[in-house]
Formats: sequence, structure tokens, C-alpha cells
Amino acid sequence: MIKAQQETFDTFGYLGVTCVPGYRDPAGGEWDESRQGSRVELRDYIAVLRKYWRSTVAVTLFAVLGATAFNFFSAPTYTSRTALFFSVNGATSASDLAQGTTFTQKQVESYVEVATSPLVLQPVIAKVPLATTPAALAKQIKVGVPTNTSVITVEVVDRDPATAAAIADAVGTQLVSTVHDLSPDDSRGQKTVVATVITPATVPSSPTTPKVAQNLALGLLLGLFLGVGQAILRAALDTRIWSTEDVATVTDAPVVGRIPFDKTIVGRPGAAVDGRDTVRAEGFRRLRTNLQYLDAGQGRRSFVITSSIADEGKTSTSVNIAATLAAAGLHVLLLDADMRKPSVGRALGLEDAVGLSTLLIGRAQLRDVLQGAGVPEFHVVTSGQVPPNPSELLGSAAMSRLLETVTAQYDAVVIDAPPLLPVTDAAILSRITSGALVVVGSGDVRTPQLAGALESLESVDGRVLGLVLNKLRRGTSGYGSYYGHYGHYGHHGQGAEDHRPTARRATAEEPVARQRETA
Repeated sequence: MIKAQQETFDTFGYLGVTCVPGYRDPAGGEWDESRQGSRVELRDYIAVLRKYWRSTVAVTLFAVLGATAFNFFSAPTYTSRTALFFSVNGATSASDLAQGTTFTQKQVESYVEVATSPLVLQPVIAKVPLATTPAALAKQIKVGVPTNTSVITVEVVDRDPATAAAIADAVGTQLVSTVHDLSPDDSRGQKTVVATVITPATVPSSPTTPKVAQNLALGLLLGLFLGVGQAILRAALDTRIWSTEDVATVTDAPVVGRIPFDKTIVGRPGAAVDGRDTVRAEGFRRLRTNLQYLDAGQGRRSFVITSSIADEGKTSTSVNIAATLAAAGLHVLLLDADMRKPSVGRALGLEDAVGLSTLLIGRAQLRDVLQGAGVPEFHVVTSGQVPPNPSELLGSAAMSRLLETVTAQYDAVVIDAPPLLPVTDAAILSRITSGALVVVGSGDVRTPQLAGALESLESVDGRVLGLVLNKLRRGTSGYGSYYGHYGHYGHHGQGAEDHRPTARRATAEEPVARQRETA
């Protein structure tokens, strides 16, 4: 049922309504979904980062601060290095020299273990002197052999640079002596292997750890990785609807209006926007233009304004749609059919003691409950006293007769109805009107809730005219392209507004007079 409604809106797809697969643009040619998919995927990631940029930056800064704290609180260590060369005595020919070199390289591998043995380290502890043990000192020493060489490198790490140099120097000297003692004698009584210090140990001038620049770079990379990761994870777990792209994952019903969030009207659902040059006012004007294409050529022009859950802004949308239509010269009636939690009367400062419920039970005539809303051509019927059976009243024959009467006398009838998920009132009304406009509060409703609300309409064969994305935040996907250039037209004046119908303007008293004639 919802997909079938797309045909109704093909005539004004250029007004910003979400396109569906198979849509052909004005330039001709079918929309390439595969090509669009790759662009949308990248744009989605960018949109996620824009949405969660605060937490991403916070995580990154936290990681960098952690690296900074590690650098600050880590005790600096210094590394002193010495190197020893091992050679063979008694080589008289090139062949002897080659054999001796091979023998030395094999012996060097053994001397690596000797360098950190108590045989070497115990004399070093006594010479420096140090209050430690050979096993503990061995943990401060790193001994290595460069590939294909007869060289042993000894690196000593200590918190004091002078002590590191002293230990390295002592290890080198003691290793030379130990090699001399361990090396066997040749036939001439000379030592076969001789060790020589080729790089004396020096006092290091700068600490080896912490590596400030490296730690900060790692902290930054780790922070970015975690920040982007948490943003993607939050986006994947967040089922709230924020943009038209999120709506498209639930339904093919078109988005016929996008109303930006305005914190100045929070808590004031009746705050009118028409006549003010703001992006929110322009959003309702665009919505009004789109509504003029609904049910074109049909007699009834009555709209049920509802939502999935409470607090999505359905009453504010109802009031401002009615006011904006009236400002365009249409003869508009706003009915408060939310008889469980009425808010239109309170929002507009109108009397709520008598209204729709009073009218439906036959205790008043339409002319008795009509109230002006301060805008020419705009009249309101509040909910009246809360009845015990709202659903029965709204589904009664009296409600059907009332709608037939008012749709014949008004150019547009806007009905503020309860949310769809808690009660069935809006679904009932959608069957006896032109259809329902479902308000979707950006960031308020979740995809399962919207899907359930639309399913409740479909289950009673109610017609979904479209969705109104309300409370659209700046920075949300689609906001910039829709409202980004409105500032260039900020002072266009009343005469510059287009798409206004050439409807006849009636006097404020004429609607009541017409009701008396038909009563």
C-alpha cells in the first residue's frame, strides 16, 4: 500500500521528496543504484563522523592526554653502549684467516651468553660498585651480534646516565678479561681468540625513554582509531531516525516536508512561523506547496496529522500547517481530535471546555464551537472535555457527517490526532479523510516504532500521504542541501513567495455565517 502511494508524488519529486529505485531524473535516464551506493556509503561514514564528532574528538584527546601523562610520569632511562671486536691470533695465510674468522663468529655466539653471566657481572658489581645482584643487573644489559660480524654490542640501561656508562665500560673491560681467560692457547702458547674494545662507553646526553614524540603519535593514532570506532559502533546500534536516509530504510512513503529544529520554540507547540523569514518557516512553506499536490482533482482535502509516539511535534506541525495554509489564502479548519491528551487549545490559548467531543455527542452545533486563531481564514475546533470513549466517537457516524460538512465548506481541514502506537484513533480517522501525514521526530523515534506505526495504518487500509521529518538538526544529512542557501532569500517579503494558490479570501465572520446558513 505504501509503495503504491509513490505514484501520487512523482509529479512533485523536484520539491525535495525522497526518490525511490526506478526514478528517472528530469535529464533522463534511470537512477544508477550501484553507482549511487558507493557514493552514499562514503557519505554515510562522513555523516557518522559529523554526527559523533564531539565524542570522537573527546576520545582522541583522552588518548593523547594519556600518552602525555605517561611521558610525564615515566621515569627517564638512559642507554650507554660499548662494542667489542673478536679476532684470531696466529693466522699466517688467507686460508688460515678465513678459517679463523669462521671460528671466531661461532665463538662470539657463546660469548654473548658469557657477557651476562655472573662470571662477568659479579666483578662489575664490585668495581662500579652496585647494590644489586648479577641476575638483576643482567636485566639492564642487552647483548647483541650484528649479522655476519665478529662484533658484540653491549647496551646498558639505567636511570642515571653516568651509572649506565660506568656499567657498560666495566662490562666491556671485564668481558675482554674473561675472553682472555676462557680462550684456549695455540701451539705457540698464544690465546686463540682476542677481544678488543672498539667503541668505549660514553655518558648519554638524552634519555632513551620515554620516547615523547613516538608516544604522542601513537596516542593520537590510537585515539583516532578508537574515536572513529566508537562513532561507527554507536551509529550501528542507534536505531533512532535522524534523516531522510533513515526513513528510507523503513518505508518507501515519500518525505513531503523537512522541518528544522528550533530551540526557541521548545515547549511552545503553538508558536506560529508564517510571516517570519526563518528556515523553519520556509520548511512549512515548502510543506504547504507539497500538500497542494495531494489528492489533486479529488473533492476531500482533509489531513490527519499524527506520529508514532508522543513528543514528536505533531501538534506544532498541525498548528503551523494550518496557519501556513491560511496565510496562503486557503479557508482552513483545525480540528483537535486528540481527545486523550488535547493540546491545540492550550497551544493557541483557546477555550477548551467545549469542542469536538461536545459536537459529536450532539450537545452543540458547529457554529457554537468554532474559534478564531488570530489569522484570517484560520478557525479551530478544540477537543472539548475528555470523553471516556474517544475511539468510538471518532469512528462514529457523527464524525463522518462532520467531516463531510467541513470538507465541503473549508478548503483544507487539518486534524491533530493522537500517536499511532498507543491508540488507534489516528488509524480510524485516516480511513474517513484524505489520509494521514505522519510526523517523524528526528532523534525521537526509532525505526521499529515508525515501522509499527505505518503497519497500524496499513492494517486498516489507511492511506499514508507522506512523512514530515520534524526537528531536523543542523549537520544532519540532508539539512545543508535543503536549507543551506535559504539565507540568500532572507528578506523576500510576502510578495515574493511563489506557489500560492489564487484562492478567494473571505472575511473573518463569513465562515460562521456560512455555518448558520447550513445549520
